[in-house]
Amino acid sequence: MSRHEQNTGNTVLVVDGGGRGAALVDAYAKSDHVDRIIVVPGNSMMQRLTDKPVEIYPTLKTTSTREIVDLALASKASLVDVAQDNAIEQGVTDSLRERGVIVLGPSRAAGQVEWDKGFARELAHEIGIAQPSFQICLNEQEGTDFIDRQTEDSAWFVKAVGLAEGKGALPAENNADAIKQIQEVQRFGSAYVIEPWIKSDDGSPGEEFSTFLLSAGEGFKIIGTAQDHKRAYNGDRGPNTGGMGVSSIPDLLAQTGVDQMVEQMAHGLVQGLADRGRPYNGIMYIGGMIITEKGRKVPKLIEINSRWGDPEAEAIIPGLIGDFYEASLAAARGDISGVSLTRDNLSRVAVAGASRGYPDDYSAAKGKEIFGLNDASRVQGVRLYGAGVRLENGKHFVNGGRLFYLVGKGETVIDARNMAYDAMSRVTVDGNNLHFRTDIGWRDVQRHR
Repeated sequence: MSRHEQNTGNTVLVVDGGGRGAALVDAYAKSDHVDRIIVVPGNSMMQRLTDKPVEIYPTLKTTSTREIVDLALASKASLVDVAQDNAIEQGVTDSLRERGVIVLGPSRAAGQVEWDKGFARELAHEIGIAQPSFQICLNEQEGTDFIDRQTEDSAWFVKAVGLAEGKGALPAENNADAIKQIQEVQRFGSAYVIEPWIKSDDGSPGEEFSTFLLSAGEGFKIIGTAQDHKRAYNGDRGPNTGGMGVSSIPDLLAQTGVDQMVEQMAHGLVQGLADRGRPYNGIMYIGGMIITEKGRKVPKLIEINSRWGDPEAEAIIPGLIGDFYEASLAAARGDISGVSLTRDNLSRVAVAGASRGYPDDYSAAKGKEIFGLNDASRVQGVRLYGAGVRLENGKHFVNGGRLFYLVGKGETVIDARNMAYDAMSRVTVDGNNLHFRTDIGWRDVQRHR
């Protein structure tokens, strides 16, 4: 039977525009059940991932609710994957379901675990999930008063309660820094959360992890873990970004001995939302920190997100074995008991190529030509996912902060990283306007060695 004869004419609509959306397009295109993919807004590099039709709508936003609903109905989409956080907050999934569309993505009520960090912290506290202590503040004065009441000088995180494109967690090394960050966080909204830095008993920093599960209301499957590198510069220095790269090895949680505890954490969150009348259908992202307490490794909850991470998706999704469309459709319908979705045994490292100046002012890079992307994509074992790139007459131009992701795969994390950086060495941006970290995956490399 030919591939065309296997296809059933299904259309998938993906709500996303960056590298994460590109990884989703790549995965859905591999399904024999999918003939066409529509992406809102999408990006101009998505079509190169597959020979199946990919339609993008760059003039729309991920929050263009009415247009997305109309497009889903007009295209007779068999599945809409809402992968963007602000679309969840906007209630795009609810509007689609009201019109009878099958949707992968939580309702606005269930997705509150991301767009309201105060709600997420209180939910986890009620469930009994290990997390840092926290103080929810509704205005600048409340946080300043809280810090002034502290009897010891400490390190803190000041976190915007609402969505902040991955840039709303502001570190403060002492109480004076915390006061400054309370003022800074106001640009994301008046409400915020103050938390102490999570450290091991010996004072050493914890190790970050991002675990992803496919949830169908109550049942769920953990389908991958990665380690994000959020800071702009090597050595985890500089401002927080949306993510400068990730490392994903098959057994990170098992190696650190916290896999069962993370499974319990996931169960508590999914069941806790269902018990509160907010069943969760879609991808849930559990962000945590592994620390040593009383001689044993334990995970602490840092954040909950209501979609794939970016760039974690770019490293995890390509390693999934099974029909991604069938698995997503089953979760959207509320029953994944028959889903077979596993991971291959390969390591992957995704490195983000960004505009110089990102995440702050990168205006000098805007519109500059990018050279070498085609050469980079031809490196064996490497996958290229576009994000903030404009493709015009066969040439690539800067059109955003994070431009593209190069994902290397290999038997070991060292192999995967070498491939990703081999590919990156072939890319330049006019005027020396390319920025990337050169140490992505350093913890996994140390562990391997």
